[in-house]
Amino acid sequence: MSDCLKKNMFLLRLNLVCIAAVSLVLISFSLSCVSNQETEPSSTITPELNVLTAAEKAEGWILLFDGKTFTGWRGLGRDGIPEGHWIIDKGAIKKVPSGDVPLQEDGQPLQGGDIMTTRSFENFELYLEWKICPAGNSGIKYNVSEEMSTSYPPPYAALGFEYQILDDEKHPDAQRGTNRTSAALYDLIAPEGKTLKPAGEFNTARIIFRGNHGEHWLNGKKVLEYELGTPQMDVLLAASKYRDIQGFADKRKGHIILQDHTDTAWFRNIMIREIKLF
Repeated sequence: MSDCLKKNMFLLRLNLVCIAAVSLVLISFSLSCVSNQETEPSSTITPELNVLTAAEKAEGWILLFDGKTFTGWRGLGRDGIPEGHWIIDKGAIKKVPSGDVPLQEDGQPLQGGDIMTTRSFENFELYLEWKICPAGNSGIKYNVSEEMSTSYPPPYAALGFEYQILDDEKHPDAQRGTNRTSAALYDLIAPEGKTLKPAGEFNTARIIFRGNHGEHWLNGKKVLEYELGTPQMDVLLAASKYRDIQGFADKRKGHIILQDHTDTAWFRNIMIREIKLF
């Protein structure tokens, strides 16, 4: 065999070895990718609704709504929930639109009204998720005295500081002042720098009420804060719809309220933790 032929055969064998080696590497890499895809956990796990995590329990949070019943709630000025106006829908407390509420036997509409926690709270952090219908209006009220509320008209409507819930795009209240838009301290302080999801999507609300200090949060961002008893707050109260209600702004151990403003609204993952001042 000539030296030239030997050299060519050697190069051919070398090429075959290289091709085989590269093929093995590619096969190994491909199998590795398939294996990783099969074992990699999902990053889009949805947390269970109306259930506290171990960490939340350790931090002192308690549920105000179990996702199934109205345990811990009743109508303001009532022993039970206003019939026909409030239901539980897919793990959320739902305000039925007043026009869809069944009529009584005499043809008159069933009377609605706000619902409230049976417990009262003084210094706390409240968290929940809320959703409003297009052009809808509702609210979350706190520092509520049931006795004071039932002493003023309209019946079954709470008096207290209100975290406004609104479709800012379509409800006319938004045009009457920014202190009437979503996450506002209603008729008192406008939110700033907020990011609001469209009507029909859930937003998160957080209310901190500690001593005379209050904060409203929307979708993870603080949008306003205030101090009771300051000259600035006194001026705002004097110019508000609450100016003639004696003792309205007094700090108290009060109820948490979900407002019946006739429109459809949903509330879920409602939790609270009490804050110690000292």
